[in-house]
Amino acid sequence: MILVVGDVVDDIGVLPLEPVAPRSDTRAQIRMTPGGSAANTAAWLGFLGSPARFFGKVGNDGVERHAASLREHQVDPRLVADPLLPTATIVLTLDDDADRTMYVDRAANGTLTLDDLDDGLWADVDWLHLTGYTFFDPETRAVAVELIAEAKRRGAGVSVDPSTTAFLREVTPEAFVDWTSGVDLLMPNLDEARLLVGATGPFVDFDALTRMYPQVAVTLGSMGAAYVAGSVREQVAAPRVQVIDTTGAGDAFAAGFLASWVERKDARVALQGGIGAASRCVQQRGARP
Repeated sequence: MILVVGDVVDDIGVLPLEPVAPRSDTRAQIRMTPGGSAANTAAWLGFLGSPARFFGKVGNDGVERHAASLREHQVDPRLVADPLLPTATIVLTLDDDADRTMYVDRAANGTLTLDDLDDGLWADVDWLHLTGYTFFDPETRAVAVELIAEAKRRGAGVSVDPSTTAFLREVTPEAFVDWTSGVDLLMPNLDEARLLVGATGPFVDFDALTRMYPQVAVTLGSMGAAYVAGSVREQVAAPRVQVIDTTGAGDAFAAGFLASWVERKDARVALQGGIGAASRCVQQRGARP
């Protein structure tokens, strides 16, 4: 069982259908779909056949709706309702290259506390996956740090996806590395990896990364993904596909990698699984299967 803890969100995706007309009207395709980096990863895990449990916080309006959405992908949802705040919302605007800009209202996500956790979350759990957003919010940081400690006490592996360069730069890479001490596997994209090691050029010092974390799986966009652990180096290329929407691609990669890694510990096979899920994700609108 893989336990995923973190954000669950209502995504509002905006795809302009014509050049944007500032201060006037622009035709667009607008869709509201379930999202949140951690919840997306859980959904992809379940879709790929890996036993997954998700824990997060929503508004009263979102408990049944988001639980049902996760169950559709065979995920065990454990959602807590905030009595005052609504479910988190993100507005995503897509550009001509299918890249997205996000406007974030964390709402109920930001009220997750240690009191919300219970021992039942850990039944049969072999692996814990977290995303950077829980660390970057000072209101939820203690929950993320305690979850790592509890996973270590229980002998479960831990992975973390840094999630965003903007917030990582804001809190400083040094602080993030300190908060994520004890993590077994870091799963950054290329920009996040460069930021963590202070790279000024296009390349990443993988040796520097593995001095921070024992294992690293880095997504490289159209170049695929790489795994590094000590002297072990593996890289798998990405297939050429038509990219419709990059939203959730990193979440899908994390799920595809972990679904294989937790069972087999074969880096190349896990990279292939991650790239396969991410490639499927970018060929559709929305962040989930």
